[in-house]
Amino acid sequence: MSKTSLTIKVPGKLMIAGEFAVLEPHHKLVVMAVNRFVYATIEESHENFLTLENFNLNHITWDYENSNINVHANDDRIRFAKDAMTIALNFLEENSITTGGFSLKVKSELDDISGVKYGLGSSAAVVTSIIAAILKKYLPNPSASLIFKLAAISHVKTQGNGSGADVAASSYGGMLKYASFQAEWLKEMYRNANSLMELLEENWSYLSVHPVSLPENVHICIGWTGNPASTAKLVDKVLKLKQNNTSQFGQFLDDSAKAVTHFYQGMQQNDIDLLLSGVKKNRQALSTVGNNANVDIETPLLGKLCDLAEQFGGAGKPSGAGGGDCGIAFMPSKEKAKDLFRAWEAAGIKPLDIELYGTGASTISSSYH
Repeated sequence: MSKTSLTIKVPGKLMIAGEFAVLEPHHKLVVMAVNRFVYATIEESHENFLTLENFNLNHITWDYENSNINVHANDDRIRFAKDAMTIALNFLEENSITTGGFSLKVKSELDDISGVKYGLGSSAAVVTSIIAAILKKYLPNPSASLIFKLAAISHVKTQGNGSGADVAASSYGGMLKYASFQAEWLKEMYRNANSLMELLEENWSYLSVHPVSLPENVHICIGWTGNPASTAKLVDKVLKLKQNNTSQFGQFLDDSAKAVTHFYQGMQQNDIDLLLSGVKKNRQALSTVGNNANVDIETPLLGKLCDLAEQFGGAGKPSGAGGGDCGIAFMPSKEKAKDLFRAWEAAGIKPLDIELYGTGASTISSSYH
């Protein structure tokens, strides 16, 4: 009896603390999975089809020859899906698992119905959903670690950079304290490895992933300020500071490390004041590095979002690379969180009904015959 159809649900992410610094070896970031999802449905089929619903790319044929996926469509937006399928099938091939034909359909609900992008990590979640769907169909209970590592390899292969924290949130779920595998290290290892198995068995010495949890009475508020930001451009500008002014960049790394440590210890010790102090320190570190790099990480509206959080007894900061997109606030009670949402709305900030999601890539339906 074989599973003929399988649907996988993968959460998106929001960065909480440690942005930009996580790109450097051993620097920690806190990231959380959120209750907005990418769905991947894989189904046995006589013909190979790929559908990316959000791009209106339907029933595109593909084949797998000489360890490579060929997608019969000339559309650059297929790159992430193509590489993810290739990596997953390469892994199965190395383990002598044959798949036969299948169709794969991917649908994202990470963005607003109107098409507004909230910065919840769509490419990483799409890659993770494809890897997870193919593995879960043809392997008994693949681990979150295997899904994460294959998705990380695939995402770095396509994008060329990134910390992988978004892939980790989609793979593991929950809230994570994370240190990146380092994209340059992974690219080099992938180029030189004789097989995926060899790379998977390698010691990913820079990487660490640890689940963490917030004190019960801390409430997360997420607000959308508009202006979807280009993470890649913002990252490039901040990393230029590393070349142009090593002392300013070094100071930022120190400030970010202190902020993340305060935030993490506040979580561990159930100390809300310490946690909020970490958020404020991280906001200050990001604002300073933005000014030094001549890039608007904390836009005026993100600044307003953070100031209002502090007025109501909490703390806020930009989430992710900044420049627009989402801000995140931590409030000491449900009542304060509601007050903040009302104040945000009055200031033109859209409160989002987004919460922490505790599960990574998971099966939501399957059929057999």
